[in-house]
This record gives sequence, C-alpha cells and structure tokens, in this order.
Amino acid sequence: MLLTGTFPRVIDDKFRIAIPKQFRSVLAGTPEAFVYVAPGTDGSLAIYSEAAFQALADRLAQASQADPQVRGYSRMFYAKAQTVELDSQGRIRVSTELAQLAGLVKDVLLVGVRDHLELWDKQRWEAYLSDKQSRFDELAESALK
Repeated sequence: MLLTGTFPRVIDDKFRIAIPKQFRSVLAGTPEAFVYVAPGTDGSLAIYSEAAFQALADRLAQASQADPQVRGYSRMFYAKAQTVELDSQGRIRVSTELAQLAGLVKDVLLVGVRDHLELWDKQRWEAYLSDKQSRFDELAESALK
C-alpha cells in the first residue's frame, strides 16, 4: 500500500502522536508493532516500517563508503534513528531530541510519501508548500524525466 495524504494532528505533552488507522498495519506489519522514526529532509521526521527502513538501509549500503558525504549522512541518520512502539491506541512517542530537531511543538501534520510518513511542524510545512506549490509543474517535469 502506498502511503499518501495529509493528516493534521496534535502532538501531546509527552510527544505522542496518533498514526492514522489505515496506516497502522502497513507501518507496523510485525507482531511487535514498531516503527522507525528518523531525521527526514527539509526539517521533517520520517516514519518507516521495518521493510521500508531495511530497503533504505540496503540502498545506502550500496553507496560508496569512501565518499565523505555518504559516511556523514549514515552516521547522522543512524545515530538519531530510533525504534518506537505503537501503543494500544495507535500512537507513537517521538523522543524529545527528534521533536526538537523537527521543531515540533503542538500542531503537526503527517504526510504520506510513498513508502513512509513524514512528520512536519504545521508552520514549517505551510512554509515549505508556499515555496514549492507555485513550482509544482517544474518539479514534476524534473522528477518524472
């Protein structure tokens, strides 16, 4: 199942956020019911199922470890990535460190991005959209070459 859509959420004082019901089984497709939360791009956090996280790890393993950019990204990404359990209400708890990294305060958005969800501070997402929306056709042409 492809992960798509935008879901407004409120992050509580314990940094918990509810995952949309239709995505819970996709993200936590194991009996242990856990996901990976990691630094994303453009100031977001990324939420991966085990399969999607493994696919990303495999792709990264194919990159040249002699490249300082690859080493730097790998170190920073894996050092901050965390395994997080879904609770009985379908919520995850984001660590304080990751919440600060993404500037999460209260109003947030979960955004479906094919094989993972991105967690955005609402204001940061609106600024991102404001910058990119007017260039949607240009972005599409570049992405779909």
